[in-house]
Parts: sequence; structure tokens; C-alpha cells
Amino acid sequence: MSSSTLPALPLETWEASKITLHLYLQVIGKIRLMLHPKLNHWWHVTLYVSARGLTTGAIPLAHGNIELAFDFVEHQLVIDSNGQRRLMKLEHGLSVATFYDTVMNHLRELGVEVTIVAKPFDPERCGSNIPFAEDNQHAHYDPEYVNRFWQILGWVDGVFREFQGRFYGKSTPVHLFWHSMDLVLTRFSGQAAPMEADSQVEREAYSHEVLSFGFWAGDNNVPAPAFYAYAYPEPKGLREEPLQPAAAAWTGEGSAMALLMYDDVREATDARADLLAFLESAYQAGAKRANWDIAALTRDV
Repeated sequence: MSSSTLPALPLETWEASKITLHLYLQVIGKIRLMLHPKLNHWWHVTLYVSARGLTTGAIPLAHGNIELAFDFVEHQLVIDSNGQRRLMKLEHGLSVATFYDTVMNHLRELGVEVTIVAKPFDPERCGSNIPFAEDNQHAHYDPEYVNRFWQILGWVDGVFREFQGRFYGKSTPVHLFWHSMDLVLTRFSGQAAPMEADSQVEREAYSHEVLSFGFWAGDNNVPAPAFYAYAYPEPKGLREEPLQPAAAAWTGEGSAMALLMYDDVREATDARADLLAFLESAYQAGAKRANWDIAALTRDV
């Protein structure tokens, strides 16, 4: 996808649909969380960009496996397990309660028993604190904007994978965290980090030094789609390091986060080059200030 064909994604236009979609993703993500063998840093909970939407990938069961996939081309949820398939149409008016109930019924029909914590995780980020089974409020679904979101994710996934290939050290897959609905790639130095967080989720995620890079569609703090990068633990002097392209900047308050707005990338002459420049400059800034062995960890490009 070239710069000229990256679609607009104004948050105010599809925010109601975004909240509903986010809650659908949480239902499916929580199912993966309960069924998949645990992996380090919560990698077993994430979703992945596919050729048609987002997917859990194959989840092993006692006998065979199961995959739950969002198809944002034909707008349906596809559940495949041991040669059997169930479909659910995604459309305006499909409430979170109906979505949750239908998914769980399909799983029972397929012989898959799973119990999840059936309420939103991090209500401030996902826009709801209503238990899934009771949520008839969120039922907006705009197929045009959901499809745009998927197109953007597919493009970003490709750029992130190219950037991932420049690193010799340990890194995550490119994956989507459903609790915050952001597409993420994280690099590790290999050094343990101080375990200061109270949350079990954060202690596992940040057990080692990281430089993390992501894309999200906007939220209450940044009400527009954007790319970001940050370091944990944050090294001294991080904000003093330069970022590229010129539109990128460090946030002004709190922890240092590098930001590059999606619309600045979309309108660039070479969107791919600008995004790669942002990722590389943020990596160099964090790795330099945190004293990572840049020469040993980074492949020349």
C-alpha cells in the first residue's frame, strides 16, 4: 500500500464502532488467554494480523486445535475446530452481549469448554465497564471503518516486520494486544528490569529491559491514530535524543514517549520510509541512553 492509498481513520467518525470492536476483541482475546499454553511476557494472549482481518492463530486443545478469526472483508467471525466451522455475521446492531453469548454457544457446540472473566479489561481504555453478558449498549459496527482499520494494520504489520528483521536480539512477534487494541513490536536487551509494578500483568510484561513500538487508533489521551515508542525502564536523557522524521516528537509530560501521528505518515511522500525512520530513530535513542550493545544487536541495513 502506497502513501496515497493509506486510508483516513478519524477517531471521531468511528469511535462508537471502535469501542464495540474493541470489546469483541476482548472476548476473543480472553478465550485465547484461557485456552493457550502460557508464554513469557503474555505472548499467549495476543491476536495477529491476517490476510482478511485478525486471528488467534491455531490454539492447541486436548485433541486437535481451534482458531477464532475476524474476517473484516466479509465481516464475520469464523471459528474453526477439528474440521468443523461456525460463522457469525458482524453487523451494525450486534451487541456485545449477543456476540459474547453466540461465541460461547458455538464453542460449546464444538465441544470446547472455557470460562473467561467476562467483563472488560481496563475499562478506561476500552470505553466500557459493563459485563459482556449484560452489554446491550455497545452495538455499533461500521464495516467501512473497520475495514480501513484492518487495511492500516496490514500495512503497519509489514513495516514492523521489516524493522523486526534488523534486530539480532530477542523480540516479540508483531502482535495486537486486545486490552489496549494496539499493534506492537518489542525488543529486549536481555537484561532484567526492576520489578516495580503492582500489577501482575505489568510485572510479567516488563520483567526485562525493553524498547517497545506500536500503533493505535487513538484514545482519550491521543484522540487520533498514532505511532509510538518508549523504553522501560526509562533511561536518563531520553528526551534529549533526536527523532525522525521532523513530525515526530517526544511527549511533553510524564514518561517519555515518542509520537508520530498517522496522518503525518499517510500524507508523506514515502510513508514506509518515514515510519521506518521513526522506528529506527526511537530505537537508537533508547538503546544509546540505556547502554544496549547496539553493534551486537543490530543488523546493518
